[in-house]
Amino acid sequence: MSASERIRTEVESWDGVETGPGRFGSIRFTLGRRELGHLHGDSIADLPLRPEVAQELISSGKARDHRYTPPGSGWVTIELDADEDADRVIELMRSSYERTLAKRSTRAG
Repeated sequence: MSASERIRTEVESWDGVETGPGRFGSIRFTLGRRELGHLHGDSIADLPLRPEVAQELISSGKARDHRYTPPGSGWVTIELDADEDADRVIELMRSSYERTLAKRSTRAG
């Protein structure tokens, strides 16, 4: 199974996640109005993260700044070169998913 297939299969299984076309031929994953990230084929994933998490990934060489957003925005690009990269993308999207659900329950409560 390719990296994008692995990511899609996992992320699409989460309650409330919708998948649709994104810009530049990407596949976008959303939970309500919140974008969890998008894939450009099997080559890269672009993710919106908390700025401190993004900076840690960039500093460690596991991601790079997203080319169309300003540095420090929290958006990163992860190249999907190995199984570990797909695992990392799933883990990061899951973290964003759970944080979004927690915010929703706090607002509703």
